[in-house]
Amino acid sequence: MNKIEVLKKRRDFLRVARGIKKATSTLILQAAQSLCEEETSPKVGYTTTKKIGKANVRNRVRRRLRVVVSEIFPKYACNNVEYVIVGRYNTATCPYKMLQNDLKYALKSVARELKNGQSA
Repeated sequence: MNKIEVLKKRRDFLRVARGIKKATSTLILQAAQSLCEEETSPKVGYTTTKKIGKANVRNRVRRRLRVVVSEIFPKYACNNVEYVIVGRYNTATCPYKMLQNDLKYALKSVARELKNGQSA
Protein backbone atom coordinates (compact mmCIF):
# COMPACT_ATOMS: atom_id res chain seq x y z
CA MET A 1 0.00 0.00 0.00
CA ASN A 2 1.21 3.47 -0.83
CA LYS A 3 1.39 6.43 1.51
CA ILE A 4 -1.92 7.37 3.12
CA GLU A 5 -3.11 10.68 1.71
CA VAL A 6 -5.01 13.29 3.73
CA LEU A 7 -8.31 14.90 2.74
CA LYS A 8 -8.19 18.68 2.99
CA LYS A 9 -11.06 20.15 0.97
CA ARG A 10 -14.47 20.68 2.54
CA ARG A 11 -16.27 19.29 -0.51
CA ASP A 12 -14.42 15.98 -0.07
CA PHE A 13 -15.50 15.79 3.58
CA LEU A 14 -19.12 16.49 2.61
CA ARG A 15 -19.08 13.85 -0.14
CA VAL A 16 -17.69 11.21 2.20
CA ALA A 17 -20.28 12.15 4.85
CA ARG A 18 -23.02 11.08 2.40
CA GLY A 19 -21.45 7.61 2.15
CA ILE A 20 -21.34 4.68 4.57
CA LYS A 21 -21.12 5.39 8.31
CA LYS A 22 -20.07 3.13 11.15
CA ALA A 23 -20.20 4.38 14.75
CA THR A 24 -18.28 2.81 17.63
CA SER A 25 -17.90 3.92 21.22
CA THR A 26 -14.72 5.90 20.52
CA LEU A 27 -15.05 7.12 16.91
CA ILE A 28 -17.28 7.42 13.88
CA LEU A 29 -15.95 6.20 10.54
CA GLN A 30 -17.40 7.53 7.30
CA ALA A 31 -16.37 6.11 3.93
CA ALA A 32 -17.05 6.59 0.23
CA GLN A 33 -15.54 5.32 -2.99
CA SER A 34 -12.93 7.62 -4.48
CA LEU A 35 -13.86 9.49 -7.65
CA CYS A 36 -10.53 8.66 -9.31
CA GLU A 37 -10.61 6.15 -12.16
CA GLU A 38 -7.20 4.59 -11.47
CA GLU A 39 -6.25 2.60 -8.38
CA THR A 40 -5.23 4.97 -5.57
CA SER A 41 -4.17 4.60 -1.97
CA PRO A 42 -6.78 5.32 0.72
CA LYS A 43 -7.35 8.91 1.79
CA VAL A 44 -8.31 9.97 5.30
CA GLY A 45 -9.62 13.11 6.96
CA TYR A 46 -10.06 13.89 10.64
CA THR A 47 -12.90 15.82 12.27
CA THR A 48 -13.28 16.99 15.84
CA THR A 49 -16.00 19.34 17.01
CA LYS A 50 -16.22 21.77 19.88
CA LYS A 51 -18.65 19.39 21.57
CA ILE A 52 -15.75 17.18 22.69
CA GLY A 53 -13.79 19.92 24.42
CA LYS A 54 -11.49 22.85 24.11
CA ALA A 55 -8.66 23.15 21.58
CA ASN A 56 -6.14 21.11 23.59
CA VAL A 57 -8.58 18.19 23.83
CA ARG A 58 -9.44 18.37 20.12
CA ASN A 59 -5.72 18.43 19.26
CA ARG A 60 -5.08 15.39 21.48
CA VAL A 61 -7.92 13.53 19.77
CA ARG A 62 -6.53 14.29 16.30
CA ARG A 63 -3.02 13.22 17.35
CA ARG A 64 -4.32 9.93 18.75
CA LEU A 65 -6.37 9.31 15.60
CA ARG A 66 -3.38 9.99 13.33
CA VAL A 67 -1.21 7.53 15.24
CA VAL A 68 -3.81 4.76 15.27
CA VAL A 69 -4.48 5.31 11.54
CA SER A 70 -0.77 5.01 10.73
CA GLU A 71 -0.74 1.62 12.50
CA ILE A 72 -4.06 0.14 11.38
CA PHE A 73 -4.70 1.52 7.87
CA PRO A 74 -1.91 -0.30 5.99
CA LYS A 75 -3.47 -3.65 6.89
CA TYR A 76 -7.23 -2.97 6.96
CA ALA A 77 -8.01 0.02 4.71
CA CYS A 78 -9.28 -0.52 1.16
CA ASN A 79 -7.67 1.14 -1.84
CA ASN A 80 -9.75 3.64 -3.82
CA VAL A 81 -11.74 4.58 -0.71
CA GLU A 82 -11.83 7.89 1.14
CA TYR A 83 -12.41 7.88 4.90
CA VAL A 84 -13.33 10.54 7.44
CA ILE A 85 -12.80 9.74 11.11
CA VAL A 86 -14.85 11.76 13.59
CA GLY A 87 -13.56 11.94 17.15
CA ARG A 88 -16.05 11.41 19.96
CA TYR A 89 -16.25 12.72 23.52
CA ASN A 90 -14.18 9.84 24.96
CA THR A 91 -11.57 9.44 22.21
CA ALA A 92 -9.01 11.48 24.16
CA THR A 93 -9.30 9.43 27.34
CA CYS A 94 -10.12 5.88 26.26
CA PRO A 95 -7.47 3.15 26.43
CA TYR A 96 -5.33 3.06 23.29
CA LYS A 97 -6.04 -0.63 22.67
CA MET A 98 -9.78 0.11 22.67
CA LEU A 99 -9.26 2.82 20.05
CA GLN A 100 -7.29 0.39 17.88
CA ASN A 101 -9.94 -2.32 18.17
CA ASP A 102 -12.76 0.10 17.36
CA LEU A 103 -10.98 1.34 14.23
CA LYS A 104 -10.27 -2.24 13.08
CA TYR A 105 -13.91 -3.20 13.61
CA ALA A 106 -15.20 -0.12 11.78
CA LEU A 107 -12.83 -0.62 8.82
CA LYS A 108 -13.80 -4.28 8.45
CA SER A 109 -17.49 -3.43 8.65
CA VAL A 110 -17.22 -0.62 6.08
CA ALA A 111 -15.16 -2.83 3.74
CA ARG A 112 -17.86 -5.50 3.91
CA GLU A 113 -20.58 -2.96 3.07
CA LEU A 114 -18.55 -1.50 0.18
CA LYS A 115 -17.94 -4.99 -1.19
CA ASN A 116 -21.64 -5.89 -0.97
CA GLY A 117 -22.62 -2.58 -2.57
CA GLN A 118 -20.34 -3.14 -5.57
CA SER A 119 -21.58 -6.63 -6.30
CA ALA A 120 -25.26 -5.64 -6.12
